[in-house]
Amino acid sequence: MASSFLSFITLFSLFLLPLPSSSSSSGNSITIPLSVYPQTHSDPFETLNFLASASISRAHHLKKPKSNSTLVTKTPLFPRSYGAYSISLKFGSPPQTTSFVMDTGSSLVWLPCTSRYLCSRCNFPNIDPSKIQTFMPKLSSSSKLIGCQNPKCKWVLGSNVKCNNCDQKGNCSETCPAYIIQYGSGSTAGLLLSETLSFPEKAFTNVLIGCSFLSIRQPSGIAGFGRGIESLPSQLGLTKFSHCLVSRQFDDTSVSSDLVLYRSGDHKTEGGISYSPFQKNPSTSNPAFKEYYYVLIRKIVVGGKRVKIPYKYLVPGSDGNGGTIVDSGSTFTYLEKPVYEAVTAEFAKQMSHYKREFKVENQTGLSPCFDISREKSVNFPELVFQFKGGAKMALPVENYFALVSSSGIVCLTMVTNNVAGPEISTGPAIILGSFQQQNYYVEYDLKNDRFGFRPQSCKRG
Repeated sequence: MASSFLSFITLFSLFLLPLPSSSSSSGNSITIPLSVYPQTHSDPFETLNFLASASISRAHHLKKPKSNSTLVTKTPLFPRSYGAYSISLKFGSPPQTTSFVMDTGSSLVWLPCTSRYLCSRCNFPNIDPSKIQTFMPKLSSSSKLIGCQNPKCKWVLGSNVKCNNCDQKGNCSETCPAYIIQYGSGSTAGLLLSETLSFPEKAFTNVLIGCSFLSIRQPSGIAGFGRGIESLPSQLGLTKFSHCLVSRQFDDTSVSSDLVLYRSGDHKTEGGISYSPFQKNPSTSNPAFKEYYYVLIRKIVVGGKRVKIPYKYLVPGSDGNGGTIVDSGSTFTYLEKPVYEAVTAEFAKQMSHYKREFKVENQTGLSPCFDISREKSVNFPELVFQFKGGAKMALPVENYFALVSSSGIVCLTMVTNNVAGPEISTGPAIILGSFQQQNYYVEYDLKNDRFGFRPQSCKRG
């Protein structure tokens, strides 16, 4: 795999021209439209089964990311046609607009690059791999290859990068080695560039991006919003960013909301927000855990009853295992198996008077599922996450139950390891996904190191 990636990289490096970058203007906040990628499966069971399996696959790689001195291992979002949230960014001089998946679970910003970009196994519904929009470095006067001794090379490839062809003064003529990003169901590979990122309010020069030439099952670029030094928030010097995820209940696919980036501490303070401090993962064994946004869930309450969850799953230990992260790239919330079993058992107990649909559970990968078609009214137990600091996220029912059939079958939209692969007890025990964040204003307050939220409609206008 690596050799085929590198042969493409050698070929495509001919298209990259190291030329000067452009200047910029000023601005303290930037607003970007945030859109839902459309649903493409007509069969709701097939859609939910894919989303459940994708959420579990992503959880596996968030929980056990690989480390390698010559590879960068991130966790990009799954293919764009299945409900991810996207933003458009303008890189280059003159600017070229590219669509990215917004991902708080990874840090590198990369895009499909050059006219010869190849995406293998990307024949998803509504996607023609030969028509994937790509960035063209040769058309940008601000494109520069990152040199091997550039500190930004180590941001991505680690401190053990070896540079050859160096003179006695240590000056090296070669570029930074190729990156290979491996994730749940595929990979991407390319070279690192320095580019200009333009907004109406301001332009940012010398922004590190990945120029990918070859991908497997990844037709869209990724805008990494994690805590790594190479992430967009870190490179732009953001003090805060916030978003509001419009409903993705398989409707309103043309509706968008805003992702807002803040670069100063004097921005307007939003009202009615509950805050919980970000947590640190004490582990030093896997640096990837430092990229995640950890929060502390103290209690999970179902229908007014506190679910009994062992402490080791709520707080990350010295080995790095346990705790909760917030991830815009996961669709359904992931719960470690003992946590999942406790939560679903409480739902099953409180809803035992409704008919269980075990066949649908097998079809969708979600559980429990109930047939409510003959019910005049349905009492769904309320689901509440209680965070450190007193913040409570009392979810509306549409954020944790999905109507999966016109015949009136609903399923709990949380997943665990019983659908795909063996149990993985490393890494975060709870991954709060985007489905549970629908119609919430969500704030990543980087200056004050805290996570904030409040319920609200996310439709613009």
